[in-house]
This record gives sequence, C-alpha cells and structure tokens, in this order.
Amino acid sequence: MIRIYADSTNDLGAELIEKYNIKIIPLYVNMGDKTYTDWVDITPDMIYEWSDKNKTTPTTAAFSIGDAEEALKEAQQAGDDVLFFGISSHLSASCNVFRLAAEEIGYEEHVAIIDSKNLCTGIGLLILKAANIIEQGETDLKEVARKVEQFVPRVRTSSVIETLLYIHRGGRCSATKALFATALKIKPKIVVADGKLTVGKKYRGKQENVIRQYYDDLLPQLKTADKDAVFVSHTGRLDQSIIDEIAEKVRSLGHFKNVYVTRAGSVETIHCGPGTLGVFFMAGEDENR
Repeated sequence: MIRIYADSTNDLGAELIEKYNIKIIPLYVNMGDKTYTDWVDITPDMIYEWSDKNKTTPTTAAFSIGDAEEALKEAQQAGDDVLFFGISSHLSASCNVFRLAAEEIGYEEHVAIIDSKNLCTGIGLLILKAANIIEQGETDLKEVARKVEQFVPRVRTSSVIETLLYIHRGGRCSATKALFATALKIKPKIVVADGKLTVGKKYRGKQENVIRQYYDDLLPQLKTADKDAVFVSHTGRLDQSIIDEIAEKVRSLGHFKNVYVTRAGSVETIHCGPGTLGVFFMAGEDENR
C-alpha cells in the first residue's frame, strides 16, 4: 500500500485531507518567543492579530527530523510505502528533512519525495493527481512518483496581493517600495516559477477590481487547462462576495470537474498578507510552460 504524506503548506483543507487519508506533518510558526504548530494551535487570523499588534511578521520553520521519523514509523511498522509532497525546496527545507529522516530509520527504499516546486494549493493539485493514480490501481511507488513528477511543470500558481506590508515586514521588499506601491495602489501579481516567487504583472486600483482583472487575464489559460481540478485560494480579510464571484466565474466555464475554494494556511498568510487571492490550476497537456 502507498500512503500519501505532505507538509502542512498544501492547503487542501480538512475535507480533502480526510477523503484521501493524507498524513500531514506540520511546519512551525515562530511568533516572538513562542512557537506554534501549523494548523494545530495557530490559525491565520491569529497570525494577523499578532503581526498587526507587534508590527512585524512571524517566521516559519520546517518540521524536525524527529517529527518526520515519528510520522514515518507508522508506515514502516505497517510495511507501507510513502509518497511525500513538500513545499518548494527553494522556500523550505521540508523535503530534505523528510529525506534525512527516511535515511535515519533505514526506510529510504520505501519513500519517494516530490519536490512540488510550489506552494499552497499548487501542491494540493499534485497530491490529487497522485491520489487518482493510486485509486486507478498503480501500486509501484517509483512509478507513481514518476507519473506525478511529470505534472510538476504544469502547475500554474499565482495570486494578487492587496498590500506589500507583509512582504516588507518579512524582508522581501524595502520600506520605500512598499510605501510607493501603497500610495499608487499597486497590487502585484506573485507567480511561482521554477519553485521561486517572482513578481508578474502589476495592477492598480481597489482589490476587488484588481482580482477581476487578474481573473480576466487568466481566462485564456483556464479554458485550456487540465480539467480535473482548480482551486480558488485566499488568505482571508477579503469580502466574501468577491471570493464567491470568482469561484462562480470558474464554475460557469463548465470546464473543470472540480472547483475548490480554500483558505490558505500560515505560510501563505505570513508571506502574502490579507486580501490575497489566487487561482491555481494545471496547464493542459499540450501547453508549454
């Protein structure tokens, strides 16, 4: 039997995690002198409250080798194989930590690691593909991993952020740039490319209108995307009406079998801040990245 493991940055939500029996290994969130466990004793709203009060941004840390070993021993005792999905190795050490843990307990031959080169529900899309491959009867771990790896370059991850404040607090944007962007109401599109965060198109205006422009720009790609699933993911503190509007626009295309709406977890919350929304999907088989 093949078990699916993932770090907590996949943001699939409780329903899908339970449906596919995914074992989650949480990252850590450091807020001042306290450390919390992602999705266990910390929520995105708690992060906003602390960050606004302290005028700084929390930091995150990968799970420990001990955490990974403990999770792996469940599969080892049952004699099951493990397919692990982690946030991009350019953004976190979780894939490497899991690899070291497998070696430490001598179970590496039964473990395959997928560096998603992604974050948030961009990882989730890959997990759903793996679950589908396994459901169809594939029992060879290496073959499942090989098939999933072919989907990695096809994941399309982007979002538009409302404020550069959180990116500035995290050291990824100067105070001058943040103030300049705020004054001009610039809302950048953040794109994941080859596992790294980059800045794409820069929008201007109210966030609701920016999100509509962003969706319109994505529309040609959405119409030719892989049909299995699409995610509309957001970081909260956003009017529910615009979330519902974008989700309905995606549904009305009649193109996707599954349209999921999810709240992003700690990592995306910390790095992108409130009011962020993204549409996550896979490119069609014939589309080049």
